[in-house]
Amino acid sequence: MALALLVFTSLTHAGNPPPLEKLSFLPQWRPQAQFAGYYVALEKGLYRRAGIDLEIIPGGPDRSATDYLIHHRADIVSMWLSSAVQLAADGVDIGHLAQVIQRSALMMVSKKSSGINSIRDMNGRKIAMWPSDFQIQPLAFFERNGIAVQPITLANTLNIFLRGGSELALVMWYNEYHTLQMYGVDPEQLQPFFFSETDLDFPEDGLFAMGDTWVSRQNTLCRFVQASFDGWRYAFDHPEEAIDIVLAAMRRESVPASRSHQAWMLSCMKSLILPRNPSERMGVLQVSDYVRVSRVLEDCHRITGTPNFDYFSKGCMNDVSQ
Repeated sequence: MALALLVFTSLTHAGNPPPLEKLSFLPQWRPQAQFAGYYVALEKGLYRRAGIDLEIIPGGPDRSATDYLIHHRADIVSMWLSSAVQLAADGVDIGHLAQVIQRSALMMVSKKSSGINSIRDMNGRKIAMWPSDFQIQPLAFFERNGIAVQPITLANTLNIFLRGGSELALVMWYNEYHTLQMYGVDPEQLQPFFFSETDLDFPEDGLFAMGDTWVSRQNTLCRFVQASFDGWRYAFDHPEEAIDIVLAAMRRESVPASRSHQAWMLSCMKSLILPRNPSERMGVLQVSDYVRVSRVLEDCHRITGTPNFDYFSKGCMNDVSQ
């Protein structure tokens, strides 16, 4: 009788898997290939296979990742490591789940016709920059090199740079640098300056949750992270299908889309996400990177002390057995 009951119970459980756990995720910007891994994982059912019913909340200028995280409007957000370190230093109980982008894609670009071909040539010139945390690296760079520039606020387009209103512009390698080429600018006419080639190489997009969410849902958060990186791997192995999925997400949010631009972005993501050293794992935040970012933030007086790394880093991708 007991055996029959056990068999019946097993069959019942086999036929009725546990309900999916609801989870929400906010990327820090609108749908684009910068977030391809998440949209691919959702479309291919990788989150559901991990027991998660995921809602991706489209990011954008009207949805701050910081606000959504602090006010628990999203369980997980994507944001720059430098932004999260500042929140932690300000006393926000924020936990780092995984480091997606391993090196900086932020760069400066000038037209060679402007005569800016070296760092010293930047002195006294106008540079168009986005506000806020985008300025941490360039301002530290100028100070370290004894350069005085004239900052100009960069709006949503590169028109001010294209029309000669600034001689330098701050851009992302995976986005605006390629946009310039789509506008007809020959890359041979541009002089790039990559922060990844300096001692201001900041890892960028990471995955974060609030401390109380981590305490109550640690296993679920790490299953989300694992499924997300499975999505990235699938996207890198099937780029055309991944771009189709991203373009569909962009259309749903009425975001203008270009297939060639998204293909460029996805190829850049592959370079930025896969570790340079094949022996290293995807998604792991290196202590040396954390210390470098924190020390620059201290030098810039944005934080007064480095938050404890062991508390900050939850390390969902640190287990080598996974």
